[in-house]
Amino acid sequence: MKRIGLTGGIGSGKSTVSRYLMEKGYPVLDADEIAKELLSAGSETLMELKEAFGEKTLLPDGTLDRKYVADLVFSDSSKKAILDKITHGKVLEEILLRASRLGEDAIVFIDAALLFEAGIDKYVDETWVVDAGDDVRIQRVMDRDGLSKAEIQKRINNQMNRRDRLKKANYVLDNSGSKESIYGQVNKLLEHLQE
Repeated sequence: MKRIGLTGGIGSGKSTVSRYLMEKGYPVLDADEIAKELLSAGSETLMELKEAFGEKTLLPDGTLDRKYVADLVFSDSSKKAILDKITHGKVLEEILLRASRLGEDAIVFIDAALLFEAGIDKYVDETWVVDAGDDVRIQRVMDRDGLSKAEIQKRINNQMNRRDRLKKANYVLDNSGSKESIYGQVNKLLEHLQE
């Protein structure tokens, strides 16, 4: 089995690469989706967050108030550390379990925005970083999520420094251009994986 870590800063286009890999038939384990599952209404993990951050953590229907928690952790690094401590180990455990079920010959991609921060990179054979300049990333997120430039900058500041992320990468995919360009880069890396 080959496990490939796929990461990139907010707005880099990591999801575009993930979708393309799935279209090509590769299994992609999405750390954010797994985290959402682990934080479903009534889950043990959600109750831990409620205990840590208070009643406002939950919406009236008992589900996670993602906006409240995001605003909380992106404005207070100590709160973000608490969130990470509660969730990272559980997400990693679930990723490794799901990967193990795919069989010896599988090539599996682990899509994780916090690949390096959460230590997931220690469990993969190589890392692919999807990258684009800050101006491109900020504009994409403004268009996609309707967030202000200041809100996006807060999120960027809470992620690993772009330069450090690039240094840790085995391969960098430049997603400053067209989809055709990024798909071509992915195809070249997929050829390398088949060698």
